[in-house]
Amino acid sequence: MAVSFVMRKSAAVRFRHLFNRSIAVLQNHHQHKHQIHHHPISSSTYSSLSSPLFSSRFLSSSSSTSMASSDSSFPVTVHNINPKVLKCEYAVRGEVVTLAQQLQEDLKAKPGTHPFDEIIYCNIGNPQSLGQLPITFFREVLALCDIPSVLEKPETPALFSSDAIERAWNIIDMIPGQATGAYSHSQGIKGLRDTIAKGIEERDGFPANPNDIFLTDGASPAVHMMMQLLLRSEKDGILCPIPQYPLYSASIALHGGSLVPYYLDEATGWGLEISELKKQLEAAKKDGISVRALVVINPGNPTGQVLSEENQRDIVKFCKQEGLVLLADEVYQENVYVPEKKFHSFKKVARSLGYGDNDITLVSFQSVSKGYYGECGKRGGYMEVTGFSAEVREQIYKMASVNLCSNISGQILASLVMSPPKVGDESYELYCSERDGILSSLARRAKTLEEALNTLEGVTCNKAEGAMYLFPQIKLPQKAIEAAKAAKTAPDNFYCRNLLNATGVVVVPGSGFGQVPGTWHFRCTILPQEDKIPAIVTRITEFHKKFMDKYRG
Repeated sequence: MAVSFVMRKSAAVRFRHLFNRSIAVLQNHHQHKHQIHHHPISSSTYSSLSSPLFSSRFLSSSSSTSMASSDSSFPVTVHNINPKVLKCEYAVRGEVVTLAQQLQEDLKAKPGTHPFDEIIYCNIGNPQSLGQLPITFFREVLALCDIPSVLEKPETPALFSSDAIERAWNIIDMIPGQATGAYSHSQGIKGLRDTIAKGIEERDGFPANPNDIFLTDGASPAVHMMMQLLLRSEKDGILCPIPQYPLYSASIALHGGSLVPYYLDEATGWGLEISELKKQLEAAKKDGISVRALVVINPGNPTGQVLSEENQRDIVKFCKQEGLVLLADEVYQENVYVPEKKFHSFKKVARSLGYGDNDITLVSFQSVSKGYYGECGKRGGYMEVTGFSAEVREQIYKMASVNLCSNISGQILASLVMSPPKVGDESYELYCSERDGILSSLARRAKTLEEALNTLEGVTCNKAEGAMYLFPQIKLPQKAIEAAKAAKTAPDNFYCRNLLNATGVVVVPGSGFGQVPGTWHFRCTILPQEDKIPAIVTRITEFHKKFMDKYRG
């Protein structure tokens, strides 16, 4: 515990050193090689460049350099595009995944050329790509809404459940022109927002206003919208957990702000300590950063922890006291696997403390991509925006209007997720069977992988209480670290690349999510179908033993 605290305490100092070294190299590269002069870059410790993601990018292969030398004849080069794009990184679809896709093409073109016969993607929370089936009721309603003429055919009652037919009629009547190909209100179809608001009320026990809901193409555009709203310059910062989902570091970089890292405590199951928030907030203020918001991911990605209600109350009080916007990423709210933990929305916690719109500004994100539904490709989600003035609300609506509206199928799915079949509905028993089957299987998969990882030499893995991932720490031998340095890559990236080349299993290096400097991790999803888990365990176990034998001592 004490060692963990000391390591986290020194992290900001080490980031400062990395940042200053990186800036010096970048300035030398631009000024001496290309004679391009820029305004001085801020040396703030909490610049988006000082994100832990930067270290992995800086140690990566020289592909960007070779690209620069080959595209000099084009009017647009890596030297004259928006520098914020260059800062942005998204490891979940990064170098290791690109290599996996190349290997997959090799397997198709030349079967038998690798020591495995398939690529197993454990890198991203994409359930249906790994064999998870959609919820029948949701798809019945979507199908009927997309082809409403089917509703009037005499054979339809024999093919679709009665409650799906009724729901589809209700939804079609809400849609402009009764067509899913039409634009809607920029916040989303009013009737669907009414349904979602009612679902939030049933979940939390507190009122919800449909006018607070903005339907979006998944949660990601909503996050981008908030970053665009809050970040005026690199002097504005967002408190963000480390490890974190790379969407946050990427969106902060793209919108020109500064990531202010706070470290989750691995020794206590990735605990979120208020003392750590206060320490990082004060350090940022001393560096001239105006911290605008706090990001909390619950259940955690990539760490899989579920916050206690007491911890959430402390977080809400902290945001109220410091005047911070609370950005609550709650897309895994259905994914809780341990009986001693339960999901509580931050809005429910805030209201139970007696805090209303005049006390705290809160934005809650939800998505149809996660949970037991896993409808990633349908791109549905919403944000519930509370505690903003009427003037600012107008600006949020204006930003939504620029994008016209989110897709209608995603809007419908978001309403279905928040209002599934009820007791007495024809679909209810099948719905419960499908939902409970998926969630119980995910819990078993998480436990199997967690136990297997904890048997490996030098690997420790906290329990996955929720979400869809495990984030084990690997203590790599010094020879492996030196080999990674020689390969000009981060040690955990080196491990993940070797794992992929030997087994076909795709995981994401921890450096893509941020980690305490000097520690190494990888993120592995629990999403491959249950019958594939034993093979994954065998492949990883055999590889790890050979890897450690090769680089040990």
